Amino acid sequence: MTDGRLKGVITDPDSAYRALQTRDTRFDGQFFVAVKTTGIYCRPGCPARTAHRRNVEFYPTSAACQAAGYRACKRCLPEAAPGSPLWNLRADTVGAAMRLIGDGVVDREGVPGLARRLGYTPRHLGRLLNSELGASPMALARARRAHTARMLLTSTTMPISDIAFAAGFASIRQFNDTVREIFDTDPSTLRRRSHPDAPSTAAGTISLRLPVRAPMDSGALLQFLAARAVTGVEAVQGNSYHRTLRLPGGAGTVRMDFPAPGRESDAAPSPTGRTHIDLTLTLESLGDLAPAVDRCRRLLDADADPLGIDLVLGSDPALTQSVAAHPGMRLPGAVDGFEIVLRALVGQQVSVAAARSTLGRLTAAVGAGVTTPRSGVPQSIDGAAHTDTEADPLPSLLFPSASDIAALSPEDIGGPARRAATILAAAADIADGSLTVDPGRRSADLQRELVERNGFGPWTAGYIAMRVLGDPDVLLSSDLVLRQGAAALGLPDHPRALARRAESFAPFRSYAGLHLWRNATGKPVATTPPSVSGAAQRRPKAS
Repeated sequence: MTDGRLKGVITDPDSAYRALQTRDTRFDGQFFVAVKTTGIYCRPGCPARTAHRRNVEFYPTSAACQAAGYRACKRCLPEAAPGSPLWNLRADTVGAAMRLIGDGVVDREGVPGLARRLGYTPRHLGRLLNSELGASPMALARARRAHTARMLLTSTTMPISDIAFAAGFASIRQFNDTVREIFDTDPSTLRRRSHPDAPSTAAGTISLRLPVRAPMDSGALLQFLAARAVTGVEAVQGNSYHRTLRLPGGAGTVRMDFPAPGRESDAAPSPTGRTHIDLTLTLESLGDLAPAVDRCRRLLDADADPLGIDLVLGSDPALTQSVAAHPGMRLPGAVDGFEIVLRALVGQQVSVAAARSTLGRLTAAVGAGVTTPRSGVPQSIDGAAHTDTEADPLPSLLFPSASDIAALSPEDIGGPARRAATILAAAADIADGSLTVDPGRRSADLQRELVERNGFGPWTAGYIAMRVLGDPDVLLSSDLVLRQGAAALGLPDHPRALARRAESFAPFRSYAGLHLWRNATGKPVATTPPSVSGAAQRRPKAS
């Protein structure tokens, strides 16, 4: 692979070399630097002496470096960088493939399963990924397994045999060979070098640090999650978010501990340009570790490039002050596609509190139980106070699946009959596979398919694409609260005029919407899908 294949945030090798010369940590995880004379690949922010330009190659993924025969640098640990934001920015097959590989589809279904989900033959998909990323689907999945293994070896005290299984390797031998090839050492030595000081946890739990790019407005993200926390499924306590997870191999729970508001790591970049979120996971199957971590990353928008986003949005006079006051806003994602579909439909034309009540009722009726350890100290945050009480317990139920909801009656769903019919139809189609809502969809295709259905309109389809796919460039211009925020900032408040004006916010119109919502309400996101846009939703036909 040559520099000509470097694609993404930096497409010019000379610009990439300048980032390397200045050790610009903003690009860690967004491209990789391979040194021909040493056979080592690094992140751009590596503290080692910069190699001569003639001895350097640039690659878009660590898998491409590995496929070219390079080993990971033991000093900068390139696998420990946050993930690339490019896979959400790219609204194409490559972006969709990387999101599915991150969720472990290749480990569970093989390359044929990945290709089938994307509508390609395995050979065609392999050619496409090799051309675009310099690595095959299998090599990309192998790099993902190596990343998970390194993370577990250096930050936990798990037995090495358990780590091999949790990372997705088929055998201990395959695990050992991969670690030696990529990291030029054996697993035991890699662990000893890191001197892990993992905190004591309950039996069956795994504690990890999730790297994210700073700054991160974690307070806004926690307020969003707290306002919508479904009783039994989620809870926010102080700077911690707890929830249950439905995973390929069984159930799980996660506790996410955010930096305390006001700390430098929360408000501004650290010297490395990164901060972290502590995860504590309990899993029925260790094999679900990698997909669980990936879904947490997506929920938290952990791979976003906040400095790049804020640079684009802050350059617009209408958003300059908002971006300066609230740097590093994150777009809340999803751990399950159907969950967001149900949330969006239940939330049409009702308040967040009313939608939360309905979702809690449905969860109590059909949500499967999960046994979880109870931990943490109850606290409160601005805008939401949640304590570990009988009225607001820590999560112990799974959010209902599509098949759970499809088995209900319209009376069980409640609310307007037409909305209940829309919910039941969507649940049935997702349950039988005729409608797919997962990170492997392309945004334009998913939105087009949804708006063709009864009961879905542009607002609902756009909201689902933002949260399930992490689409960074969706502006819900018909949203009443968003339009009020636009007017407060001197922007047009008519949907079409606002949509035209917002073209300057591309490719980060979803994040611009977060700022507009905040300026309308003083909160980080809209409080409810507005009745104006709700009325514009396509109504289902009478049954």
